[in-house]
Amino acid sequence: MAQKKDQVDGGANSSYDAGDITVLEGLDPVRKRPGMYIGSTGPTGLHHLVWEIVDNAVDEAMAGHCDLIQVTLLADGGVRVIDNGRGIPTGIHPKYKDKSAAEVVYTVLHAGGKFGEGGGYKVSGGLHGVGSSVVNALSTRLVLEIDRDGDHHAMEFIDGGKPTGKLTVTGSAPRGRTGTTVAFWPDPAIFEEIEFRAQTVVERLQVMAFLNKGLEIRFDDEREDGKASQTFKYKDGIVDYARHLNASKEALFRKVCSFEQKEETMEVEVALQWNTGFYDSIHSFANGISTIDGGMHEEGFKKSLTNVVNKYARAKGTLKEKDDNLQGEDIREGLTAIISVRLQDPQFEGQTKGKLGNVPVRSMVERATNEKLAEWFEENPREANQILQKGMLAARARLAARSARDLTRRKSALDGAGLPGKLVDCSSKEPRESELFIVEGNSAGGSAKDARNPRTQAILPIRGKILNVERARIDKMLKNTEIQALISAIGAGLAEDFDVAKIRYHKVIILADADVDGSHIRTLLLTFFFRQMKPLVEGGFVYVAQPPLYSTLVGKEKIYLKDDSAKAAFLVDHPNHKAEFQRLKGLGEMDFAELRDTTMDPGQRSLLQVAVEQAAIADEVTSVLMGEDVELRRNFIQTNAKDVRFLDI
Repeated sequence: MAQKKDQVDGGANSSYDAGDITVLEGLDPVRKRPGMYIGSTGPTGLHHLVWEIVDNAVDEAMAGHCDLIQVTLLADGGVRVIDNGRGIPTGIHPKYKDKSAAEVVYTVLHAGGKFGEGGGYKVSGGLHGVGSSVVNALSTRLVLEIDRDGDHHAMEFIDGGKPTGKLTVTGSAPRGRTGTTVAFWPDPAIFEEIEFRAQTVVERLQVMAFLNKGLEIRFDDEREDGKASQTFKYKDGIVDYARHLNASKEALFRKVCSFEQKEETMEVEVALQWNTGFYDSIHSFANGISTIDGGMHEEGFKKSLTNVVNKYARAKGTLKEKDDNLQGEDIREGLTAIISVRLQDPQFEGQTKGKLGNVPVRSMVERATNEKLAEWFEENPREANQILQKGMLAARARLAARSARDLTRRKSALDGAGLPGKLVDCSSKEPRESELFIVEGNSAGGSAKDARNPRTQAILPIRGKILNVERARIDKMLKNTEIQALISAIGAGLAEDFDVAKIRYHKVIILADADVDGSHIRTLLLTFFFRQMKPLVEGGFVYVAQPPLYSTLVGKEKIYLKDDSAKAAFLVDHPNHKAEFQRLKGLGEMDFAELRDTTMDPGQRSLLQVAVEQAAIADEVTSVLMGEDVELRRNFIQTNAKDVRFLDI
């Protein structure tokens, strides 16, 4: 006899009918699946809330109705964003008869002034119209204030977007002001942490000011020990941005090439300047939104740049008839470029707008670059020749690097496993449980060897500071002994040949001294991994161990302290402490027991004690390497432990 269907499907009491269909009302879908709307519930997603509200204010600026935005990190953990735009419409919405337009914007998904053919926005960067409502849904409280038509309106939402009442007029708009003020407090039940990082906010606001010529953006931090107030305003826009990005590098020439072109529904601005480095830095934006994965505007620019340079080189005789064209990577070596497009109805791939998909934008950017860049070359022959010469050198280096990589592959094949002689490997052959500790010097290597778990922990000593790959082409880099050892030990190749599936260890741990030299070594190693083994970094396989700087005794127990700040905090908690502090200057001075107890024993540490997303280290290293903030570059390892996957004590 055939079984009843409900028994087959899961038991006698199971059912599946109309009553089992759950309908998520209002903003419930956002709280149920926040990652679909903001990417994640980690630090990146938390800060995305700020971006959404700021983007709405910037949309007003792009529409020509706003020239001042104020962003404040509040003392109680909230964020307030004020703009002097037109103010969100306050009248009753024609579809939702009992709700104001402002309430609809903050409580209904896909509601906003960025759709249809009306006069709301010609271009905008809002998240497909869902930004405001998503922020509301993911906050414990949101306060909305609108100055419009001479009146000051106010409304409050709590518990994930529930209105406490209707939008009401509370008085007159001060001094005839217009604009919108939004204050919100993120929900700790949604996010892994709810503390905003001032540096992250400041960097984003500065970019917004660069992209919107003449827009003034003010930042304040009212929290205890908050970052100092800053104001950003740039009369030359993205030209100033290009200069800023190259400030920590050596520019190939002083001039910044810039051009723009406007068409009926689209416009583009481009600024570019070369430096003497070996890596390109292309920053693209669509309606003020950073398109970190590129898209059609980047494709059009890169294709046209390659064509224009090669055409110019042929016309001037720099490239002969028998010579091959320069490749795009040759021409872009050392290039810093900003590509900013504005368009109606941007088509982004993914909810968080990582890539622009509008095909007509590619053609527009190609046309603009073909025409305007060719003109700039003719008007600036000295700079154009410098670009050509750098590209020619890059092409020769590319061919030399190919030969060097081929030689490295052949050598590895002849050597069998190709493991460096100084590697003290672990016995496990299972990458998922294997750890590679990169330590400075033989003495530290000896201590680490004694302290390790030989089954799962491998030790690779390196001698001093490795080659700075930011200042060396790949052909020179591949001749460096320490670089060769790293490549061989990790076992997955290099650059475009790197295959993350072949890595021999799922934890590559930088274990350097807790001093300035150790900090420099960590930065050099991170730079190498980011430039030549990027999937290793992006996959979350790179860690930074944090050995202590001090130890002391409390009774008979030895206490380890990470740095001077930890020592100061310890003295506050133990004002009568009499025992001396031992400064552990280097790993080589620590005996194997100290090293094991602080940085190498899984029982003594939490691998993810600092809870950050796997991509956080990639974001931070990118900021350092791009030179977007000189102070950040200088203090990267020492002061940003919260933003790196640290193995902390």
